[in-house]
Amino acid sequence: MLLLLIWLAVGGLIVGGLGRLLVPGPNPIGLVRTGLVGLAGSFLGGLVARYVLGLVYRYALVVGFILAVIFAAIIVAVIRRRRSARR
Repeated sequence: MLLLLIWLAVGGLIVGGLGRLLVPGPNPIGLVRTGLVGLAGSFLGGLVARYVLGLVYRYALVVGFILAVIFAAIIVAVIRRRRSARR
């Protein structure tokens, strides 16, 4: 169970980091939020790839990863926009 949580954290950081790279400009989120954004993006990307698109397992992994990074970038852009609107 602990190993699963570690892999989820590492995967979330990777996907969140790639999502942050896709959004131009400074991104005012820290390491923990990057991991959480990556986990949320992975969850949404996996759901869309598997259930909405109906892809088989082999293709769902690849498309799910790409969608996870895209969803993470969208979440980062929303966070940045909400923070800039507060100022």
